[in-house]
Amino acid sequence: MGLKAGIVGLPNVGKSTLFNAITNSKVEAANYPFATINPNVGTVMVPDERVDELVKIFHPKRTIYTTFEFFDIAGLVKGASKGEGLGNKFLANIRECDAIIEVVRCFDSNEIVHVENTVDPIRDIEIINLELILADLETASNRLGKIENKARISKDKEALIEVDLLTKIKETLQNEKPIRSLSFNDDEKKILKNFGFLTIKPIIYVANVADSALANIDQDKYYNAVKDYAAKENAQVLPISCEIEAELSTYSKEEKQEFLTTLGVKQSGLDQLIKAAYKLLDLSTFFTVGEDEVRAWTFKTGMLAPDCAGIIHTDFKKGFIKAEVYTYDDIIKYGSETALKEAGKIRIEGKDYVAKDGDIFFFRFNV
Repeated sequence: MGLKAGIVGLPNVGKSTLFNAITNSKVEAANYPFATINPNVGTVMVPDERVDELVKIFHPKRTIYTTFEFFDIAGLVKGASKGEGLGNKFLANIRECDAIIEVVRCFDSNEIVHVENTVDPIRDIEIINLELILADLETASNRLGKIENKARISKDKEALIEVDLLTKIKETLQNEKPIRSLSFNDDEKKILKNFGFLTIKPIIYVANVADSALANIDQDKYYNAVKDYAAKENAQVLPISCEIEAELSTYSKEEKQEFLTTLGVKQSGLDQLIKAAYKLLDLSTFFTVGEDEVRAWTFKTGMLAPDCAGIIHTDFKKGFIKAEVYTYDDIIKYGSETALKEAGKIRIEGKDYVAKDGDIFFFRFNV
């Protein structure tokens, strides 16, 4: 599954620095607006300790983690929805993403230019969110203008549902609330797939804090302001020092852990962000194991076994017969597949089996 998260924010808030750390690449992170024009793309592994433990049991020739793509999208400014700066291009790049990572500056510095001249994370968030809302409002209004009268006259059921849906969305946007604050039924969700709405995408706020703030993050006024704002829209916020993460990305695994210990944290901000983005999209992981390969696979939570088989290869889904399945917890407890068989822990599941996070599959198929 190709999964993409777009990193957005005002110019000079730390987006490209964060992206450098995520991908350990060296894109430009210049101290002026619009240093990033085209979106840089980086693919990262999703940290999963379960893969490491499975490798210890099966000793495979290859080990493959599941992955996630991050897009470093150029900074938005006021008026982006009307084409200010490089607005239209930026908004188009966001449309291609599954989730939004919004970086907000939460530190003072006389050395780094702020496009608004002062540090105010809530103002910055509202600038970005309002531009996304205005872009969606234009999309909804334009579509309503084309179909509203026609739908009322024809009484077409699907068209009437679309009109009601877009009217509800338009009213929400006019109240400066994102579309993701609404709930939708199955018919509405089907219609929504035809639109590239921006504010329907799930969001994580990254509070880019000073490195000195991490040890006592709950005392940081900027972080707390973002945290309170995010809570109102049921969104997640992660405190991260982008500069520290960029430095950590150059360290060995051992050096990295030692440095994190000195900071008083167990996990890097990047590892937290990658995992949070994964969960934000309601994703889970199943595994395939053996002497040749231990591999993690991403699937949408709630998918059936044949659909999971199809992630590996379309023929697996077409010719699905059954799946042999056991849990990660059981293989860790019993230590081998032989012991699992003896304990009766390997199950045979059919087409109606709902896959669960941590399942280990062996698919049987015939094409």
